[in-house]
Amino acid sequence: MTTYHPRQDNKGKAVLIQHPSTPSVREAWADPNAVATVIPDGWMPASLNGIGVNAWTNAPRSVNDWATVAGTADIDEPPFSPPSHLRSAAGVVIEEADGRYWLVAPSNAFGGYTATFPKGTVEQGISLQAAAIMEAYEEAGLRVEILGYLADVPRSQSFTRYYRARRVGGNPAEMGWESQAVHLVPRPRLTEFLTNKNDGALLTALGEG
Repeated sequence: MTTYHPRQDNKGKAVLIQHPSTPSVREAWADPNAVATVIPDGWMPASLNGIGVNAWTNAPRSVNDWATVAGTADIDEPPFSPPSHLRSAAGVVIEEADGRYWLVAPSNAFGGYTATFPKGTVEQGISLQAAAIMEAYEEAGLRVEILGYLADVPRSQSFTRYYRARRVGGNPAEMGWESQAVHLVPRPRLTEFLTNKNDGALLTALGEG
């Protein structure tokens, strides 16, 4: 069975999902030991762990707006030195208050990832932290605040700085076209979802590798 993503891609074209993801039962969202999954425009509880699940209606819409987005932090982090042959990228590892982690399922397993943490290329004019916050919103529909530095990871086409973060708002059902599902995964089960070798360093950084 195939379906179209409710959001169009950056060129205004429809995105056909070859193998749509399956949403979890609603009760999974309240169970810290369960994997909870939402698909685009799917059902979500009104709140989760005391934080409302609401659309980020005034999210930045331009690079200039993202450059000054709230949620960055004055933290200690090493110099960022990507190899010349890799693109600069930023990502975010978002831990929910109940100990689960937010993952995205790239549409049609793009890049060989069935699930991964939100990340993307850093656009000129915005900081690494701002880029990470932007990716959390565009890929997972979430509004986050940076908590600290996690790791720098070389990937197939990018060199990515990852930050730890927490959810402060947003609605994962409003994920962008690059994701066909958003998962909330208990820490002991991360290895079941993060199966691409490029995520191995992150599992190690989290003490799960």
